[in-house]
Amino acid sequence: MGQVAARSGVNVSALHFYERQGLIFSSRTTGNQRRYNRSVLRRVAVIRAAQRAGIPLALTAEVFAQLPREDVPGKDDWSRLSEAWQHELDARISALQKLRGSLSGCIGCGCLSLAECGFVNPDDQVAGAGPGARAFDDPEM
Repeated sequence: MGQVAARSGVNVSALHFYERQGLIFSSRTTGNQRRYNRSVLRRVAVIRAAQRAGIPLALTAEVFAQLPREDVPGKDDWSRLSEAWQHELDARISALQKLRGSLSGCIGCGCLSLAECGFVNPDDQVAGAGPGARAFDDPEM
């Protein structure tokens, strides 16, 4: 496990967590030591890239469930994975562009009012949508 942690650049505790989540798998020796297939390094690299892009681990787990468990995933497997994330990434890009376009009007505004804020709650349109940060959760707002 220490070798995988060193080669992948993640802590041993992260590897334990990924394994509990079903993202990576190990087998045990007769001495109860974990042994990892070589595909684990690639999986960990993809997990880290997905996390940097803001892809939730639950979505990563859903996609990984479609990959071969023991064998190294091939090019077609990784193509399917990237297609599954395309919608998620497009939604995140849209939300970030919305944030970037609205942020300049917010800096220095000084309104300090969530009810009147043109950035978080333009024209109080969020009031009927229920509690929470609706302006950020719904791309149509």
